[in-house]
Amino acid sequence: MNTLLLASNSPRRRELLTLGDLAFDAVSADVDETPRAGESPREYVIRLAQAKARAAAQQALDGQIIIGSDTTVAADDSILGKPADEADAARMLNQLRGRTHQVYTGIAVYRARDEKTITELCAIDVPMRAYTDDEIAAYIQTRDPMDKAGAYAIQHAEFNPVEEMRGCYAGVMGLPLCHLARALQKMDISFAADISSACQNFLKYECSVSNAILRGE
Repeated sequence: MNTLLLASNSPRRRELLTLGDLAFDAVSADVDETPRAGESPREYVIRLAQAKARAAAQQALDGQIIIGSDTTVAADDSILGKPADEADAARMLNQLRGRTHQVYTGIAVYRARDEKTITELCAIDVPMRAYTDDEIAAYIQTRDPMDKAGAYAIQHAEFNPVEEMRGCYAGVMGLPLCHLARALQKMDISFAADISSACQNFLKYECSVSNAILRGE
């Protein structure tokens, strides 16, 4: 039996989790993602990460530790979820263009037998470049924005929406691995790999915050 169960059907999260060199299963966990009145982005992603982990528990094998994760984009004090249609995607990309916004990813590590839950929050400032209207239109035609919070993927090579940034690149992709490693350790589980090095090598990104996160700062 694999020790971990990832409550996500995101190929990006599954790909990132493989870097920890631990076997895991993955299932989808559909929950209502409607923000609550007055809910901050921080509160929103933690609540949904917990909800996803608990929903996936119904499909877990005895003893599995469940990982729930949720990511949202925040700008102008509002949560930018997945676009409803192409016009909505264009609106979001225009709103973010040439500005720095925030990406929040919440993680919930859940053990069903005693309902122990460990949560982590990764908050990142993301500076967007001043891409053109034509670039927005071409990117939307790829359909890539349609299932992404904020209507973009930081790793999309052709659109390349983000200026040089500092902070957790994997967190913007949806699974901040150093935060996850910190949470799993509290469940007596450690990644088999050097997760900071594995993540940076995979993403070809020099991370300035990984060591501090792993130290618990």
